[in-house]
Amino acid sequence: MTEAAEIQFRSDVTVELVRASAHDSDVLFAARVSTQGEQTLESAAAGDGATDRDRGLINYLMRDRHGSPFEHNSMTFYVQAPIFVFREFMRHRIASYNEESGRYRELRPVFYVPGPDRNLVQVGKPGAYDFLPGTPEQTALVDAEVRGACTAAYASYQRMLDAGIAREVARAVLPVTIYSSMYVTMNARSLMNFLSLRTKREGTHFPSFPQREIEMVAEQMEQHFAELMPLTYETFNGNGRVAP
Repeated sequence: MTEAAEIQFRSDVTVELVRASAHDSDVLFAARVSTQGEQTLESAAAGDGATDRDRGLINYLMRDRHGSPFEHNSMTFYVQAPIFVFREFMRHRIASYNEESGRYRELRPVFYVPGPDRNLVQVGKPGAYDFLPGTPEQTALVDAEVRGACTAAYASYQRMLDAGIAREVARAVLPVTIYSSMYVTMNARSLMNFLSLRTKREGTHFPSFPQREIEMVAEQMEQHFAELMPLTYETFNGNGRVAP
């Protein structure tokens, strides 16, 4: 019998920027090739930074939705989150994904439990839900039920592994609250599309109502984007957070 690992419960997500080739200047040479052709090669190869004088061109491209110049860059993130977040994330067919496999490794007993600040009560109609705080009793109930179900499920998983059952079969009992990890790579245009749908912001042209847990991932990715491509990020917000 294998030694049972200690079960961990988390209420957060992890997003790390692994590597990036993403600069505002990438947008500029991609856009200017349409009028300058080979004259853009020197600036593209040099990687010269964008300046405030370039703000107008980036804003024009964003405002009028000339989107392809925003694709000539790359950002790779490492994400740890509960599996139900990944299943939502992978609805976005705008990125490359590689996720850890429950067929090839024994899954670690790390589970998501909503934190005390997580809104619990859903009100409204489809497409325009609001979520309100729960009562102390509801918060305690969610915490107890999630912890109890995850603990029982992982014990079942371990019993099957100890009996020689294949990992790909034994994992069937595990809930979607178990944490997984993945690498995801996308360009700025794809990331802006993701952010427009998975964050809730005042003043957006097309309001979105994301589940809080995937919004937590999006918020951390957005911080990295803002640091890497500040002019692009500024014009994204200035034009209603619509992906070009």
